Amino acid sequence: MLKLKVCGMKYAANIAAVAALRPDYLGFIFYEQSPRFINEVSAELIKYIPEEIKTVGVFVNAAIEVVAKQVNTNKLKAVQLHGSESPEFCAHLKSQLPHLELIKAFGVDEEFGFSTLEAYNEHVDYFLFDTKTKAHGGSGKTFDWRILAAYQGSKPYFLSGGIDLAHAETIKEIQDLRLYALDINSKFEFEPGLKDAEKVSAFKAIIEGSK
Repeated sequence: MLKLKVCGMKYAANIAAVAALRPDYLGFIFYEQSPRFINEVSAELIKYIPEEIKTVGVFVNAAIEVVAKQVNTNKLKAVQLHGSESPEFCAHLKSQLPHLELIKAFGVDEEFGFSTLEAYNEHVDYFLFDTKTKAHGGSGKTFDWRILAAYQGSKPYFLSGGIDLAHAETIKEIQDLRLYALDINSKFEFEPGLKDAEKVSAFKAIIEGSK
């Protein structure tokens, strides 16, 4: 069954409301230029999220020391690297935090070279494929999923980029055993960082086959 990651959580009460839906992953953005950047007060709540939900810190070209500090302070279970981090960076981070799930994000378009991923294979647990934009995610735009036919690797991946409730049934028809999880964000918001818990619940129900 597909896993669900709700990313870009920001506000305390909203974090609790979405956590109550029991998504598989909850993502928190530690990138100050993002409108979904989580402040220290709200980040304090991360460690109290139910144990079965994997909490993910999203970073963009941050120093390893910065990532490690947030992982340890907030008891993060996974890290998503959404910048231009090198395979060597991923290897170093994984060696320092071997218990951590490591997700490396890539913005893809028709010109993306999937051979780039080969150097990352042994250092990360998952890839994440997002819409390529000048910003680092959160564009609300989808990409042509047929591009993924060019991905010849075996590493499982998260599908991201403008996924909306209307895409749920189409996603269920994707026949790719490497598709591990769905990453939803801006299309499930009232405003940046504030999620519509009812809409998230409806999407989760369809993906899980209960509607």
